[in-house]
Amino acid sequence: MTTTLDMTSTDLRAVNSTLQDAARAQANEAYVVTNPRGAHAMACGLDGALSVTIKGPTGYYCAGMNKEATVTVEGSAGPGVAENMMSGVVTIEGDASQYAGATGHGGLLNIKGNASSRCGISMKGIDIVVHGNIGHMSAFMAQKGNLVVLGDAGDALGDSLYEARLFVRGKVKSLGADCIEKEMRPEHLETLRALLAQAGADAKPEEFKRYGSARTLYNFNIDNADAY
Repeated sequence: MTTTLDMTSTDLRAVNSTLQDAARAQANEAYVVTNPRGAHAMACGLDGALSVTIKGPTGYYCAGMNKEATVTVEGSAGPGVAENMMSGVVTIEGDASQYAGATGHGGLLNIKGNASSRCGISMKGIDIVVHGNIGHMSAFMAQKGNLVVLGDAGDALGDSLYEARLFVRGKVKSLGADCIEKEMRPEHLETLRALLAQAGADAKPEEFKRYGSARTLYNFNIDNADAY
């Protein structure tokens, strides 16, 4: 059974409380939230198997700290969507604003449109698939996980990158400090193939280039001072 929560008659606090209680109960229920009207911090802190569909655009920090739940936004999302996500799947049918998926530890963030600047900053294990383009400074200090971009990437991609893997099918305006193009080996093609399939993305792994850390900034070295 699917429960509908209408935000013209139910306020944000009550909506989030209902969703969090259902997630904690591990009931694997399904909820539809109507008339969100860009509300902030929706469906945050869900800690359990739950399906949530939001019928419209959301404001900042939607689906933050998500764990196990499946959250779908049928619209665009404001800044910080799925920030510090732990597991589960968050899908944005429209565009995502800046720092989408920041500090994410796990799960899949699937953005069907474009993502703005700083997408995936400080990634710690999350997988992010962007079907459109991403803005500047994306994957800044990204530590672990995969960022897949079917479109183009803006300036300073992967600046100060650690061990996250970046796959871009389109053009990269510029690479950030210590980020370089790397060989696409068979294991990377397999990883990419699986992520594209999971995200329902119409692309072939062979169309992408891989970028990663040159590993010259792990420790300060005076010979690399110009790169900082």
